[in-house]
Amino acid sequence: MTRPGRNALRKVLPCLCLYGSSLLAQRPDSGLVERYSQEGAKALAEQRYPEAEQIYEKLRQLEPKTAEVHANLGLVYFEEKRFPQAVASWREALKLKPDLPNADFFLAMSLSELGRYAEALPGLENGFKRSRDSALRRMIGLHLERAYTGLHRDYQAVEVALELSRLYPEDPEVLYHAGRLFGNLAYLTVQKLQEVAPTSVWMRLTAGDVYESQGHYDLAIGEYRAVLALDPGRPGIHFRVGRALLARSLSTHSVGDRAEALREFQQELELDPTNANAAYELGEIYRKSGEREKAEKFFELALQYYPDFEEAQVGLARALIALGKPDQALPHLRKALALNPKDEVCLYQLFEAHKALGNTAEQQRALAEFQRLQSQRGRLETSIIKGSFSPAEVTRQELDSQDAPQAQH
Repeated sequence: MTRPGRNALRKVLPCLCLYGSSLLAQRPDSGLVERYSQEGAKALAEQRYPEAEQIYEKLRQLEPKTAEVHANLGLVYFEEKRFPQAVASWREALKLKPDLPNADFFLAMSLSELGRYAEALPGLENGFKRSRDSALRRMIGLHLERAYTGLHRDYQAVEVALELSRLYPEDPEVLYHAGRLFGNLAYLTVQKLQEVAPTSVWMRLTAGDVYESQGHYDLAIGEYRAVLALDPGRPGIHFRVGRALLARSLSTHSVGDRAEALREFQQELELDPTNANAAYELGEIYRKSGEREKAEKFFELALQYYPDFEEAQVGLARALIALGKPDQALPHLRKALALNPKDEVCLYQLFEAHKALGNTAEQQRALAEFQRLQSQRGRLETSIIKGSFSPAEVTRQELDSQDAPQAQH
């Protein structure tokens, strides 16, 4: 795991007990100490670390028994990435004043930076539980993830990542490290599965999923068929074969693959009539081939067992619009938008339904929202996120190539 960023340090400085002049009012050299104290605090706050180091070194010589001076030096060394000196400074600060706020947390993070994870762990665990400052807790949490990973305690690292993702759901660094940890745990889990059950149904399923996600559809189909050879009645496998066949047909343009996929989905429903995904795929195949009554039947079957199936709601609405029933399509489109207000395909179909019904105002609202979402959509979603880590569960509803609504006047 890469090192957590330390940009949050300036946000947590107010939480630390910086050396103050009030402690020195009765000392004979209090004027000089007070000046150094003020200058050091200012340099530290402005991130002028070499200058701050020189000032606090002078203060340390004047006040070697003052814990806050050593703590401030620890902060400077931490930011300068001079972690051995930071550890020494924090240890001295805690020796002089064991209850110095946050000092034990920064000592733990300094130890973590040196790879001394076992030593760092108690302080990091304590800090992540106890810290009430959001920026500091985030910083400690990232170090705790790293320490657990370094100690090969991967499940605990993932637990911390989940908690950090809950606390900081829009923090890019938190999300980055969480993604790496989740991916690493998935890899380790598959490795363990291969060790304990290399010829099992579950290993075959895993291999099929991996091949499918990589676009090796022939290999994926082979693995899924091997599962059926081991367990012919296992639900969900004919569906997976069908999905791989559909995906392969997109590159080969094979009518045979699509027809075979249809048969696989039908076999899946014979084994498990409640499989909404298989019913949906049948509906989508029939919709695209122009058999709209059959499409309507299977979309309705999918929704019978899974009412919150967004793609099926949109698919059924598209079939109904094509059958000249736009009024019946509207409830399904509204349901899909309630499930996902950013569904562009649904908004376009809403545009089409209101257009067919002559509802000009509603048609314009749907068009405006559709165009707004299209303008916001970036390349990252299509190039990286969609389908990169696992195969899609079902065929997504997509705009047809000719779908390009224009503003109505």
